[in-house]
Amino acid sequence: EPAEALSALPADTSGNQVRWVRALDEGHISPRSTLQASTQVNLRQTDVLLKNTGEMPMVRFPHRPHTAWLDCSNCHDQLFEQRAGATRINMLMILSGEKCGLCHGAVAFPLTDCLRCHSVPRGSPEALAFGKGLVWPP
Repeated sequence: EPAEALSALPADTSGNQVRWVRALDEGHISPRSTLQASTQVNLRQTDVLLKNTGEMPMVRFPHRPHTAWLDCSNCHDQLFEQRAGATRINMLMILSGEKCGLCHGAVAFPLTDCLRCHSVPRGSPEALAFGKGLVWPP
């Protein structure tokens, strides 16, 4: 049964109740990184800070967990331009299934836990590490 099989994986409080990136990091799972053997895997370590979030904390987009599962071409350049800050994005788009919402709310954790993405309070040490830039490490 799926519930029994998933019960051995790190628990989450939403979606299908599994923290998939933690399961990958802890070695519980080892999925194929590509569908085509010829695809070059490009594990990125940089984070992108989305600052235009109104009153909400800023969003830190971590490349590493995304590129552990997906090739860059899954998102660039059809969903997001490769230059940080170049793509227009807002919550209406995401909730409508565009941009991040193409996966989040469908196959990745749902959009019901706002602080899971909006995780960088303004003025926090994490925000200050970005300085005036949008990418860390620079």
